[in-house]
Amino acid sequence: MEAVVLTKVVIPAAGLGTRFLPATKAQPKEMLPVVDQPAIQYVVEEAVTHGLTNILVVTGRGKRSIEDHFDRAVELELLLARQEKFAELALVEHISHLGQIHYLRQGEPRGLGHAVSVAAQHVGRDPFVVMLADDIMGPASPLLADMLALHERTGASVLSLMEVPPERIRLYGAAGVVDEDGVDYVRSVVEKPDASEAPSNLAITGRYIFTPAIFDALAETPPGKGGEIQLTDAIARLIEHEPVVAVRFDGRHRYDIGDKLDYLRSVVELALQRPDLGPALRRVLTELLETTEEDRDPTR
Repeated sequence: MEAVVLTKVVIPAAGLGTRFLPATKAQPKEMLPVVDQPAIQYVVEEAVTHGLTNILVVTGRGKRSIEDHFDRAVELELLLARQEKFAELALVEHISHLGQIHYLRQGEPRGLGHAVSVAAQHVGRDPFVVMLADDIMGPASPLLADMLALHERTGASVLSLMEVPPERIRLYGAAGVVDEDGVDYVRSVVEKPDASEAPSNLAITGRYIFTPAIFDALAETPPGKGGEIQLTDAIARLIEHEPVVAVRFDGRHRYDIGDKLDYLRSVVELALQRPDLGPALRRVLTELLETTEEDRDPTR
């Protein structure tokens, strides 16, 4: 297979965010702030950093704030300029210059596979990247670069796989792989299996590279678990017709914003990495831990 330069990325952002209720009742989960910017901005910046500047965000009802966030805010820009708040102005202007962002509504939440399928006309017959909007990677993560390099070598669709404890594989799609000449070829995938039915404990995470053949596979995929069109089921069909390969990573620098504990971890870890916040936050956390220890020690 001949690989071509990838510039297109699809970011599904139509989900209801039920894992984070009640915060997501009136606010998209993709707009939850991680330190001082919404989760989806991390994803868009990651895409642009890797040359993926043609961005399609698949949205749904109640997601208008995503479009507003990446649009220009002329009144705010003028106010910041008049007040000579040039650092804040630069942050606001940066957001509205992140690639060419397009929007398309899914219409109804019929699953991740359906959300990807509605991007077919925009993507055309080019390979493209899918990045889940609530699955963010820290700036030190090499995952997407490694996936792009593997696609360039093989021309194949690429999955991102992370080893998880067997009891947690039911929360993910699971993949079975075979190593051939140093490349992991995906032989099977199952959506959220029980540990006894999983092909491995390698979980499929929120970064994918697809050839356009995924759209044919999606068109042939009936509703699966939960009555939704599952992307994992379409990948299983794709494997029958062409190679699918994978990049394994250790999960460091990855944050699942839909999971409350992982969301809190993302805020703390990313804030600690910032020179303007890290030292002070480290002191706050140290004092908090020391206070907690005192409260727990009955001898004090």
